[in-house]
Amino acid sequence: MKLYNTLTKKKEEFVPLQEGKVTMYVCGPTVYNFIHIGNARPMIVFDTVRRYMEYKGYEVNFVSNFTDVDDKIIKKSIEEGVSAEEVSERYIKECKKDMADMNVKPATTHPQATQEIDGMIAMIETLMEKGYAYDVNGTVYFRTRKFEEYGKLSHKNLDDLRSGNRSLLVSGEDQKEDPMDFVLWKPKKEGEPFWVSPWGEGRPGWHIECSVMAKKYLGEEIDIHAGGEDLIFPHHENEIAQSECCNGKTFAHYWLHNGFLNIDNRKMSKSLGNFFTVREIGEQYDLQVLRFFMLSAHYRSPINFSREIMESSKNALERIVTAVSNLTHLAQEAAVDVLSDAEEKLLAEIPVYRKKLEDAMDDDLNTADAISAIFELVKFANTNANDASSGAFVTALKKEIVALSDVLGLQVEKKEENLDAEIEKMIEERQAARKARDFKRADEIRDELLAQGIILEDTREGVKWKRA
Repeated sequence: MKLYNTLTKKKEEFVPLQEGKVTMYVCGPTVYNFIHIGNARPMIVFDTVRRYMEYKGYEVNFVSNFTDVDDKIIKKSIEEGVSAEEVSERYIKECKKDMADMNVKPATTHPQATQEIDGMIAMIETLMEKGYAYDVNGTVYFRTRKFEEYGKLSHKNLDDLRSGNRSLLVSGEDQKEDPMDFVLWKPKKEGEPFWVSPWGEGRPGWHIECSVMAKKYLGEEIDIHAGGEDLIFPHHENEIAQSECCNGKTFAHYWLHNGFLNIDNRKMSKSLGNFFTVREIGEQYDLQVLRFFMLSAHYRSPINFSREIMESSKNALERIVTAVSNLTHLAQEAAVDVLSDAEEKLLAEIPVYRKKLEDAMDDDLNTADAISAIFELVKFANTNANDASSGAFVTALKKEIVALSDVLGLQVEKKEENLDAEIEKMIEERQAARKARDFKRADEIRDELLAQGIILEDTREGVKWKRA
């Protein structure tokens, strides 16, 4: 299995630190509002990486944090007149709901920054003892130049950064030893949450949070660190500096970063009016469609979101769902259970599609080609399964389509839904009306059910229904 490592700028064979086990840290959201579809991309992408690792037999310790102390959270809490904790806890809960709806598995651990302050203070103290950090009136800075490998992830040069990118510098240059030094701890401001530290009352800088949480839950040295490419610099660069200077070890061996998400070929922003939350998309589409859309492009490529593309994704996913549904129906109606000789020969071809999916995923997690392999299997099933097929044959086909889709976290098998008694009664009434040739009443009932989001389909096998 090869992964593109941002650190080395090339694909490398994945070899975990410990055989059969993978430690993986993914930077999570800052919880001050509903998550947006930009947040959703790394969630879906790296959940899929985790699923594939587990599919290959690895035991994955997957850690993804919630940043629950931040200027935006504090601003929101002041606007609403509630505590920062109340804001963050509310949106952590909402985030977990959205993640479940996208079929993103809960992390092994979801640490929260505010619950790990002691570890942050301890790491800062170690960095100060080693001469990598210094205190100026209650603000603690990291000595960037003292870490000789600074810039190795982003492939940026410190001197170039200093002369050419003033906007990248952290504010407060007047009291820092070097403009490129960054904050590890900052003093409290009036009305802000704070913690007691050796440098006074205050709160941690953003970068130190992830270094501490990764160390506590995964160890000083980890296999994979992942996130959006916007985090490469300065966040991940600073994490490496802090962690490696504190622990004296390589922090993460593989760095994976997903590409940007654009809206109608423009960067998503509230000012452009093209900002969408996952919750808003969920009101118009099953969030499995959003997951399918995110996986339909390579994770390192930029991806463009538009209504047209979402409709296309919906239709494409529906092709797989419909194939599975048809196979379920054929299995229920099959007159014969035992495989014929011809069917046995056909089933012998199935492993080809699984191999195609595995080859795609082993080549830097190419989910787009993996989805193509599933579609090839769907076409094979649609071509070869019919009313004369045995139950064993169509069941085997269905099982394989569902299993391969599951590797990508795509739910393609409709669960049996229990219509409530009133709707069941309406369907029965419509059947009776049709039998009595009262087609006006039958149409009225169909329209009433449609208003409730229930679509009826009259087939040779009887009435089928689905949700709109």
